[in-house]
Amino acid sequence: MKIDKNTINKIARLSRIKLDSKESEDYIKDLNSILDWVEQLNEINTDNVEPLTNISSSVLPKRDDISEDIHSSEEILKNAPEKIEGFFSVPKVVE
Repeated sequence: MKIDKNTINKIARLSRIKLDSKESEDYIKDLNSILDWVEQLNEINTDNVEPLTNISSSVLPKRDDISEDIHSSEEILKNAPEKIEGFFSVPKVVE
């Protein structure tokens, strides 16, 4: 299916948006490239692939939940762009 001028005007009218001729041409080009890409996806053989009905049915690997207690101010301020006397230095935002 290719998008033409009549189709894009109908879509714009249903969406209640106003398009000029340049915008219409841009949208026609973009929508046609999307439809071409979808057609490429339809060519892929998915006969032996089970459909995924719910992502929670797949089993994810678990990791150990290890808590690290970092209370070192030098470690916390290591990546601060500006610091003064062990504190973050930020620009004034309230007059």
